[in-house]
Amino acid sequence: MRIFTLIAAFGLTLALPIAAVADKKDDKRAKIDAVAQETLDELFADVSQAKELFDKAYGYAVFDNIKLSLVISGGGGTGVAVKKETDQRAYMKMGTAGINIGLGGQKYQVVFIFETEERFNTFVNKGWEADASANAVAGPHGANAEATFRDGMAFYQITQAGLMLQADIAGTKYWRNKKLDK
Repeated sequence: MRIFTLIAAFGLTLALPIAAVADKKDDKRAKIDAVAQETLDELFADVSQAKELFDKAYGYAVFDNIKLSLVISGGGGTGVAVKKETDQRAYMKMGTAGINIGLGGQKYQVVFIFETEERFNTFVNKGWEADASANAVAGPHGANAEATFRDGMAFYQITQAGLMLQADIAGTKYWRNKKLDK
């Protein structure tokens, strides 16, 4: 009986940290999901065409990002891609780096709305998006408005806070978060 008690105690000692890690993962997923829902709610309130596209879409992805700029730019964030019909979720990360003429920092959310299963799967599994941009951002608010799908995808950026003036050539990579993805 004593050996059984020792084995059980040893098993609990190993199980508690594993359970704690699982709880942290669930907490992180819940936070990402909450930010995604808040972002969608804000987007739909600000851009009625976004809701129309969303209603027709196969899936969507929402990312919460921070970007800093001083001759070079860099940033990162987390997000989730969701198949609407099944609510199947892929938790993801994003990173961006580039060369620019600018200075500042910006916190923003990005929403992708995917018209087809193929475009959604390509984004989740390959997830590369390159861009060049010029923008000026001061303070909260602002959503770019696109009323149609282009190449099977619509894209919206909602600026939350920051001060940034830049012309930027950057590459952005989106990939699965192996630690959070189930």
